[in-house]
Amino acid sequence: MALHLDVVGVVVADMARSLDFYRRLGLAVPPEADAEDHVEVTLPGGLRLAWDAVTMVRTFHPGWTPPTGSPRVGLAFRCADPAEVDRYWAELTGAGFHGELPPWDAFWGQRYAVLHDPDGNGVDLYAPLPG
Repeated sequence: MALHLDVVGVVVADMARSLDFYRRLGLAVPPEADAEDHVEVTLPGGLRLAWDAVTMVRTFHPGWTPPTGSPRVGLAFRCADPAEVDRYWAELTGAGFHGELPPWDAFWGQRYAVLHDPDGNGVDLYAPLPG
């Protein structure tokens, strides 16, 4: 059987804060999930995005410690249009989340911005530029 990417998992220090970030990007995560140690949602296309609290990871890997240094993997969300990139940027940075690179018109033909979720993971927002 060929491999099929099914789940992208993120380990989080503060589940409620992390889910707040991703809800602001439009992901449908129920409010009661804030108190859970494992949460997942199915995205359009079937890929699942999951969050595990550090305490959950340590139940099966007691010696686990968070990696240090810069994140090596990032998530990228396609927006409907350039204005939506700007809107999400304003919403998330206005709510106190870290904005790494403010929206700009990239030479490769996209409106692009880079944020960090509460655990420092890179989250890119992009949309094709008109024309």
